Amino acid sequence: MIYPDVQDLTTEDLKILCDAYRKNNFIDPETSEKLGVKRGLRNSDGTGVLAGLTNICDVIGYAKDGDKIIPIDGKLIYRGIDLNDIVNEAITKDRFLFEEVAWLLLFGSLPDEKTLNQFHTILETHRELPDGFAETQIMAAPSPNLMNKMARSVLAMYSYDEEAENTSLENIIKQSINLIAEMPSMMVYAYQTKKHAYNHESLYFHYPKPGLSTAENILAMYRLDQNYTHEEAKLLDLLMVVHADHGGGNNSAFTTRVLSSTGTDTYSAIASAILSLKGPKHGGANLMVMKQLDEILDNVKDVSSDDEMKAYLFKIIRKEAGDHSGLIYGIGHAVYTKSDPRAQILKQYSKNLAYEKGLAKEYTCLCQIEKLAPVVFKELKGSTKNVCANVDLFSGLVYRILGISEDLFTPIFALSRVAGWCSHRMEEVEFANRIIRPAYKYVGTSREYISLENR
Repeated sequence: MIYPDVQDLTTEDLKILCDAYRKNNFIDPETSEKLGVKRGLRNSDGTGVLAGLTNICDVIGYAKDGDKIIPIDGKLIYRGIDLNDIVNEAITKDRFLFEEVAWLLLFGSLPDEKTLNQFHTILETHRELPDGFAETQIMAAPSPNLMNKMARSVLAMYSYDEEAENTSLENIIKQSINLIAEMPSMMVYAYQTKKHAYNHESLYFHYPKPGLSTAENILAMYRLDQNYTHEEAKLLDLLMVVHADHGGGNNSAFTTRVLSSTGTDTYSAIASAILSLKGPKHGGANLMVMKQLDEILDNVKDVSSDDEMKAYLFKIIRKEAGDHSGLIYGIGHAVYTKSDPRAQILKQYSKNLAYEKGLAKEYTCLCQIEKLAPVVFKELKGSTKNVCANVDLFSGLVYRILGISEDLFTPIFALSRVAGWCSHRMEEVEFANRIIRPAYKYVGTSREYISLENR
């Protein structure tokens, strides 16, 4: 940390503080089981604790026969419509679908052609940031982490909104539209500023262009020459569609609902969701997958060999390789058992461009991880639990195919998810109408206060 005018903690001071904490603080995880505490708001079988109702999105990863969980192929449902049907429309009709999905999530219906065109126009007219925003809120305070910068930028929008505290449906919709439209510009400008401030690279901003989809605008603003192919933009649009929502129980959507239940403003709720998504156990997992991929490519001569790949995956699980956590990133999910539909979609539709861009080896390696990791888990740990590839296994590859910096992996996830977050916020404010307030069991001991001179 660099604070020019403030002395940092010395090693000795920090040791004293940490030792004091560790001496007086411990909670035995077994106590949770004894008291019936549902750690992580999950039941003992791994399913989520039922905390609310929603009409927005359904995540189906298993069936139940009494108390028994039956693995099934996963489904992701947006407002009653299977994600695969939406993707099929995008592919067969060669359409950009993110804007339509945003409408679907927000309002609960499929827009007709006239309504969709109007929605496109509304988003187009709101893509530019307020006058002076880029200079005062983005360029003036660059950040090495773009998720933090995006959260700060969203919070800064509060100062530009005369009705920031108004929680009426009309105002939340207005704020939601602004955020969906403006966040791509926030993200790209924050990235260019970061490169300029920390890497001493040339600074350039491209304004959003009318007549382009959200995916096209992101690529046009991101790239110096503003050039992109139709296939590249379609792949990015597809990525954004599969990331648009994932139910009310995922950490960032639940964060949105928790804050919204307090009556706070839209900017606070969405900024908190962004910071929740930042975590490596949530939206930041795609970065961990790519680090893992690069290490495997450096250490496995033939990634198409099942034997060589299994041997290295064994090393990762045994904490002898990787980041020594014992985790194979991109494998396993809290809900999905046999398959994650988002992973299958990205796997299928990224293949051609992966080969075209010279990333066939990377693609093959990820497919091998998907196939072999569950086998390795079963052989090493004797587990009968079904595990499958999750969306993060292939999303990082899509970014690499598109030549997008790792700095933007999770931020693009965030701006893809903002329509979903805003949908959950509206539903929470309009229909839940009760502050979310779970309980924590106190397990400390009772003791008397001792005066300072007697300690």
